[in-house]
Amino acid sequence: MDDNWEPVFDIDATGLPAVPPGISREAHIAQMDWEKLTAEARQCTACELCATRTQVVFGVGNRQAEWLVIGEAPGADEDRQGEPFVGRAGQLLNPMLLAIGLQREHVYIANILKCRPPENREPAPAEAMKCRPFLERQITLIQPRIILAVGRIAAQNLLETNTPIGKLRGRVHHFGPARIPLVVTYHPAYLLRSPREKRKAWDDLRLARRTLAAESPDPTRRPVDS
Repeated sequence: MDDNWEPVFDIDATGLPAVPPGISREAHIAQMDWEKLTAEARQCTACELCATRTQVVFGVGNRQAEWLVIGEAPGADEDRQGEPFVGRAGQLLNPMLLAIGLQREHVYIANILKCRPPENREPAPAEAMKCRPFLERQITLIQPRIILAVGRIAAQNLLETNTPIGKLRGRVHHFGPARIPLVVTYHPAYLLRSPREKRKAWDDLRLARRTLAAESPDPTRRPVDS
């Protein structure tokens, strides 16, 4: 072997490939499979939330799901258990999904942020920006047929807008180059505080179900290599 040979990827202290020279962090993450992506997220130190989290809440569910549910950020229960929507909001999300014929295991659930903001504050724009490559790679790997954006923070981040959630609801948006249909609804935590709005959330879920039913499934659709 040539004594001057050097590996294409350096290995950092975590045992993961370091970002190669000349490649952006975003491009590096965009090349990862599920195993590498999960490992990269779990050791991420891109923002200050790494110092206060208990663990990274990467996402959970069917990696070939037609439905992708995206919320805001982990709360205390999620930070402790490492799974999104396991607290009181999750206890409402599950029957919401069942109402349109979906078991929790049928969908994939993720958040805009992988780490809990202290005191459950709203994600800072810089934090969401640092976390977005992970979410975008998850979307590419899953290739969902529809995205359900749960809550104002998720909807505004995904659609890159400051439009109030009341004006984002009730119509079908599209996400990314693949123009994946995206429907916005209220966060279950908000519905727990404002139960009268549950009727509107039910309308949103039915809109999402109708939208998916109207979309012709691609017979050649295959999940990205995992």
